[in-house]
Amino acid sequence: MNEKRAVILLSGGLDSATVVAMARADGFSCYSMSFDYGQRHRAELAAAEQIARQLGVIEHKVIGLNLNGIGGSALTDESIAVPETPGEGIPLTYVPARNTVFLALALGWAEVLQAQDIFIGVNAVDYSGYPDCRPEFISAFESMANLATRAGVEGPGFRIQAPLQYLSKAEIIQAGTRLGVDYGLTVSCYQADALGRACGRCDSCRLRAAGFAAAELADPTHYQ
Repeated sequence: MNEKRAVILLSGGLDSATVVAMARADGFSCYSMSFDYGQRHRAELAAAEQIARQLGVIEHKVIGLNLNGIGGSALTDESIAVPETPGEGIPLTYVPARNTVFLALALGWAEVLQAQDIFIGVNAVDYSGYPDCRPEFISAFESMANLATRAGVEGPGFRIQAPLQYLSKAEIIQAGTRLGVDYGLTVSCYQADALGRACGRCDSCRLRAAGFAAAELADPTHYQ
């Protein structure tokens, strides 16, 4: 197959939308995957579908999971409040095993599609301190992917690409703007309402607003 395919994790937020645009600019045929995993709101899933259309994704899948069945996060357990002030350590919005599970399912689809590249929008500069956003995790998962699959053993193997890994939020926004990302479609808020309007108070909202300010670009976020 001559077509260069990539599977991209698309949450509906700012970072993952930028990654789709970057992969497309690099000549990849893009296949995106989102997850209905029991998160607080589904507005990000609607946003992901709009972004996939806007950026010319060939196929967009939404996979159903039940991470709220194990809970342990403010994003999957309604009894845990979303923090609205900065705290110490790994925040309550960390979802146990989320990126590990998401990448594993993306890996399966990539093998079916004969795609060598899997993109994820993790970041180790302006981020919330999640352990599964670190470069060490991405490197370890790539090693595992090439041990655990037929394509890894008998074929060309896989690359886990994290092009935002060392970019600031402002740099991410500037890059996506150059590539034509409509950030007005994206939903980053941890507790957005049914219309996708942001709270403006959670950690994700604070990082996003600071990114637009630092990039010296108008913030298109829809607030409650």
